[in-house]
Amino acid sequence: MTGNSKHLLLVEDEAPLRQLVAIQLTRRGYDVEQAATGEEALARLADFAFDLIVTDLRLPGIDGAAVVEAAVARYPDIVAIVVTGYGTVKDAVEAIKRGAWDFVSKPFQIDELLHTVAAALEQRRLKSENAYLRAQLDDRYRFETLIGKSPAMKKLVQTLETVAVSNSTILISGETGTGKEVVARAIHHNSPRGVNRFVALNCSAIPEPLQEAELFGHVRGAFTGAVGNRQGRLEQAHRGTLFLDEVGTMSGALQMKLLRVLQEREFERVGDSHTIKVDVRIIAATNSDLAQMVADGRFRDDLYYRLNVIPVELAPLRNRREDIPLLVRHFLGRYAPPPRAEHGQPVKTGSAPRESGPASKPSVTVSQSAMRRLMAHNWPGNVRQLENAIERAVAFSGGKPQIEVADLPSELANPETPALRTPILLPEDGLDLDAFVAGIERELIQRSLERTGGNKNQAARLLHLKRTTLVEKLKRLEPP
Repeated sequence: MTGNSKHLLLVEDEAPLRQLVAIQLTRRGYDVEQAATGEEALARLADFAFDLIVTDLRLPGIDGAAVVEAAVARYPDIVAIVVTGYGTVKDAVEAIKRGAWDFVSKPFQIDELLHTVAAALEQRRLKSENAYLRAQLDDRYRFETLIGKSPAMKKLVQTLETVAVSNSTILISGETGTGKEVVARAIHHNSPRGVNRFVALNCSAIPEPLQEAELFGHVRGAFTGAVGNRQGRLEQAHRGTLFLDEVGTMSGALQMKLLRVLQEREFERVGDSHTIKVDVRIIAATNSDLAQMVADGRFRDDLYYRLNVIPVELAPLRNRREDIPLLVRHFLGRYAPPPRAEHGQPVKTGSAPRESGPASKPSVTVSQSAMRRLMAHNWPGNVRQLENAIERAVAFSGGKPQIEVADLPSELANPETPALRTPILLPEDGLDLDAFVAGIERELIQRSLERTGGNKNQAARLLHLKRTTLVEKLKRLEPP
């Protein structure tokens, strides 16, 4: 027999039948051992880990159901098939409850038994494969794998562990690139809904006329181009989690319809009058100040309160600089090529990198001077920008074992000298301090608006100001 053959224990007290079946199974590639009684079967199970056991239910002494129960207790992955005579299907069902995969009724054709055995083995393979994939997914999205040891990250993990088990709606706020979707996925996969779907919708990426159809779905003929019925993201996320990214960009009409979903847990597809019930947890995310948008009349206050049941705020990278070396190491493990031996073959360095950092030392490192530049940068694009910077640096390093300052993006390799660090000369006749400070303030505000494309919310965050404070300063600093 080959090393890949399946080891099968055949338990049958009728010797002629047992031997005939054993011959047929052996011809089909199984490595067969035989037992005539339940006691003999248990003795063989104690000495060897079989892949399968096929046993008659009616045995002298210990019956087949007890053999199955003992086999499964010892070897949880063993595939057990029971053979039952006419009129004892009830006993076969009881054996299945005790761990058997399936049963075959006497008299049976050998092909019927082979089919049942093969189907059971395939089911076990799929179950094992699904369990492996689920374990990988769970490991990828464990809260402990969120990278960072800063107080802000520790507090975040503690919060997520608390809120994941509930069904409450969550509002994640944070600047662009802070990892809002990563956090949303971690919440989903660590919740009771983790066995069901996680569906994401970026509201800012969908043109306003199509947002409603994308969220709720549509029926044929609902609008030009609707050639058939289509499920929306809400239906797709039934019994799972719907992640609404950049919810602040949602139109007023759609905000009202989303409010109804949160209140009634029902909706209609576009162009349809049929009401659909839905069981879904909603996690929303925004890089805007929704509270300020409510105050400005640009976002519904009732929807805001429905979404903001559990607020989760992600700190920008500049506020947790101590996490940058950990993130750099993680991204190096992802993008740096594996080290090669003398003959050019990749060197095995262990398992794949975990989200909390590479399992083994990356093949490329970062010099201390380059690390200082990385830690000193303001990172307006946060973790996403840092990841892109490391990927680019690895690509431009030319296979060198260490990334230097020259390999970094230009804004890090050649940073502009901040205006405030230039020497300030005090004239002999003095200066107007208020006017001088106002000039510096005006320049910094202008730079922040240029960097954020005129977005006052993001500019205020760069300057650690409230948006209302920034607006007031702009009014005050405007020339008369």
